[in-house]
Amino acid sequence: MSRRLLITGGAGFIGSNFVHHWCKSYPNDTVVVLDALTYAGNRANLAGLEEQENFRFVQGNICDRSIIDNLLQTENIDTIAHFAAESHVDRSILGPGAFVETNVVGTYTLLEAFRQHWQANSKPTNYRFLHVSTDEVYGSLAPNDPPFSETTPYAPNSPYSASKAGSDHLVRAYYHTYQLPTIITNCSNNYGPYQFPEKLIPLMCINALMGKQLPVYGDGKNVRDWLYVGDHCSALDVVIHRGVAGETYNIGGNNEVENINLVRMLCQLMDELAPNLPVSPASNLITFVKDRAGHDRRYAINATKIKTQLGWTPSVSVEQGLRLTVEWYLTHRDWWQPLLSEEYQAYYRKVYA
Repeated sequence: MSRRLLITGGAGFIGSNFVHHWCKSYPNDTVVVLDALTYAGNRANLAGLEEQENFRFVQGNICDRSIIDNLLQTENIDTIAHFAAESHVDRSILGPGAFVETNVVGTYTLLEAFRQHWQANSKPTNYRFLHVSTDEVYGSLAPNDPPFSETTPYAPNSPYSASKAGSDHLVRAYYHTYQLPTIITNCSNNYGPYQFPEKLIPLMCINALMGKQLPVYGDGKNVRDWLYVGDHCSALDVVIHRGVAGETYNIGGNNEVENINLVRMLCQLMDELAPNLPVSPASNLITFVKDRAGHDRRYAINATKIKTQLGWTPSVSVEQGLRLTVEWYLTHRDWWQPLLSEEYQAYYRKVYA
């Protein structure tokens, strides 16, 4: 059965990768992308798709109920894949208000609109509201703690993760109160093509190319479970088609790496793939900077549930994924160079001063 999807935040990093994945995998489905095109949303991420007959892009905010109601009705949407979010922890520390507005109020607005749309269409069983969330809602792990599972209590430590936790709770409540067919996914740190330069991996690649310092917070021993964005998209595909309404699925890459070791791996790749770097070896640029406020020490995902119940496992190792990612940034300078605006430079100086 073909689907008619509304993909919020579809011009952002994970969202645009998912849009490309879905349009390639299901060319007969209708895909409508709604994106506010804030600093991290880039219509260029959707290049090659807008000419397709069953693809539509709409610029708009998920807090605008009238836009959402109109799209749900006119496009006869049966599936929402909800990626739209403010997502950078550093920015949430500097300005938490936008995170509450987009992540909490925006998600509520989508849920209410979709609930009324679903009820008006006699509550079809094939409708789905996929809410894409983060492992950061679970807080921080000690070195020997077991990885996060779907039953780990929430303990968010940043305004970003607290706003995502709030949206998760709303999504769960709409299933239990109204039986709205919602599904929540909580993923580990994503990386890959189209990621805005403020995030760790593209920041290191671009700074190395420019001969700038590679800033590493604190002692660099914070641990993250790295998930290649292509693997994440395949997992979400499985969840939409085979996931059970009302359930939560954790999605991880099984790649726990200390930040400093990840940066060293990136430096080695840059030395190999970009031999004319301004500073070589690139590791000479590594600079330890003041730690982020409230910096969580370790994240790790137990993805047993999605493996055993839905049959999904990641296919890309961190070594493979980093090579693919570095190669992408090296061959797509025309994509990232325009993003290094004065606004971005001012933000960068504020964070890493």
